[in-house]
Amino acid sequence: MPKAKTRRSVAKRFKVTGSGRIRREQAGAKHLKVGKTSRRLRRLKGDEDVSRGDRTRVARMLGR
Repeated sequence: MPKAKTRRSVAKRFKVTGSGRIRREQAGAKHLKVGKTSRRLRRLKGDEDVSRGDRTRVARMLGR
């Protein structure tokens, strides 16, 4: 049986913590920042947990 392959595009977008949670960056903070308020950009900083409905699918694509 062949080895399971990780989807590389998914591996670049998601990180798994030591406790096993899957984290992602928040959308909308990468470009076109001039039109967004400082408050909005501050709130978009940092990682967030993947939603419960997507966890299984993302974990499978990560080979977990």
